[in-house]
Amino acid sequence: MNTYFHSVTLDTDKCKGCTNCIKRCPVEAIRVRDGKAVIVEERCIDCGECIRECPNHAKIAVTDSLAKLSEYKYNIALPAPSFFGQFKEQVNIEDVLYAFRGIGFDEVFEVALAAEIVGHSVHEFLTEYKGKRPIFSSACPAVLRLMQIKYPDLLDQVAPFLTPMEVAARIAKEQASRKTGIPYEEIGAFFISPCPAKVTEMRNPMTTKHSAVNGVIGVNLIYKDIIRHLGDRTTNGGPDKLQRATKFGMAWGYVTGESRNIAAATTLAVGGIHNVISLLEEIERGELKDVDFVEVQACTGGCVGGPLNIQNLFVGRIRLRDLIKRFGTREAYFTEADLQEIYRQNRFAATEPVEPRAIMTLDEDVSRALMKMERLDQITDELPGLDCGACGSPSCRALAEDIIRGIAFETDCVIKLREKVKILAEEILDLARIVPPSMSDNSKKGDVGRED
Repeated sequence: MNTYFHSVTLDTDKCKGCTNCIKRCPVEAIRVRDGKAVIVEERCIDCGECIRECPNHAKIAVTDSLAKLSEYKYNIALPAPSFFGQFKEQVNIEDVLYAFRGIGFDEVFEVALAAEIVGHSVHEFLTEYKGKRPIFSSACPAVLRLMQIKYPDLLDQVAPFLTPMEVAARIAKEQASRKTGIPYEEIGAFFISPCPAKVTEMRNPMTTKHSAVNGVIGVNLIYKDIIRHLGDRTTNGGPDKLQRATKFGMAWGYVTGESRNIAAATTLAVGGIHNVISLLEEIERGELKDVDFVEVQACTGGCVGGPLNIQNLFVGRIRLRDLIKRFGTREAYFTEADLQEIYRQNRFAATEPVEPRAIMTLDEDVSRALMKMERLDQITDELPGLDCGACGSPSCRALAEDIIRGIAFETDCVIKLREKVKILAEEILDLARIVPPSMSDNSKKGDVGRED
């Protein structure tokens, strides 16, 4: 079985085995065993939903730190569009960008700028595309991994382009190499991420063999450092033109922003992993064939709702919208001719197809697997169907799967355990009523035939 790196991990010392996480995980990737949560790696999509739901903060996201900058001669920060929604309305976006230099970066390149390239490419692709619709966004790695394990038949409809994060890293490193003369391989590109799925995407990319991103740093880890350096530009007389993205790229930070940038005839935008699942199930049934493009984001509200962000998603969205209004008239860095040339050259097309991911293989032998599947259905029918989670599995069906795989028992279900205890108690009671001959009172039998 292939192994995958996962950003979402468990702090066992903090875990209380409360089962909150197993009920909210969209792909049933968590179990509770021996009083502690266990993440099933082959199922996990690193959406971070368990990070939000855990009251004990036992789920954490493993990201890179600023210490990794020492591994490269020249370092570039790649802030996500949603990052700018984490600051107060009066904060100038140029100050935020310049602050990255104060914490160790040599340069900063907005991912929003790369999003404009991807948006234009998808728009042009849709005007020529004659295949099955709708086309899905490829921007959210958590959604793509969800499709890999639950909706593999829809993978052919994913837009065949690299993510804005990947495009930004490639452009930024190419430009820096030309400017400084430093080899491409010695330049580090670090994405500032609102979610753990981007970390996993860097380590296990789906649309390319090797990622140009060298590290992913969580917003929660870098936010305070940026705050401390917000006044550096004024103090040091820094440049005023670091900010180059327009409202079209910046709007990718929240749901509907990507759809508006792509500007297809008919679009649909959905945020929140459970809402995405409902939508994908509907499309899998053959609905929504008249929709050209579907923007799907695992986080509620889009990237502003990422689990590694600082601000409440609604506050972040309002602040990001305010920034977009203030910078909405900015002249585009890439001209229409530039964007057309990039698309014509097919520079940022996906080089690898997004492949399905096999999970829960019952048996390598097909005949035995079919027998186990039949047994699985039988066990599921025998379970109460309450999906209470008390057994440590998220549903009765999941418990049946775990039983078949040998990692759980039927008596893990409290209802089945109660039934067995009741039967056992009745058997013990019946046994208690039966007195062995050796223990019976034979005094009366001894009087029979006795002579006075």
